Amino acid sequence: MRLEVTRKSDLATKALLELDALGRRSKAAELATLVGTTPGFLSQVLTPLVANGWVRSEPGPTGGYSVATDLANVSVLNVIEAVEGPTDSGRCSLEDKGCSDDNPCVIHDAWSRARRQLLDDLGRIPLSKLGTEALSKAISVSPALD
Repeated sequence: MRLEVTRKSDLATKALLELDALGRRSKAAELATLVGTTPGFLSQVLTPLVANGWVRSEPGPTGGYSVATDLANVSVLNVIEAVEGPTDSGRCSLEDKGCSDDNPCVIHDAWSRARRQLLDDLGRIPLSKLGTEALSKAISVSPALD
């Protein structure tokens, strides 16, 4: 399994939470400052959120970004998969090869159960239950969890 929890996922989650807390449109520069990044990188981070309908992007001098959904309907896993792509359930955790019930590695069964539990937990946590203070504890920025 390769579940990516990167800086992009962290910033995407923080941006959704900040927009929800603001309750109004925010310019890219303001939002970038609030989440700790640059406006250019923020634009990359927000693209999949706009594509999923969670963030509204309005161009022009009076435009900006605003939250477009109830965060109770968006899970932590939803955000991670929107930003990083679907989790890869067929990748072996030990070697760079496929791993399945038919062709298991030595820890396949234990890893599959742990992976399933982790994804279930992340899928059950709605963003509305995360606070900006709890966010950095709930999602740690790392290159990858293998």
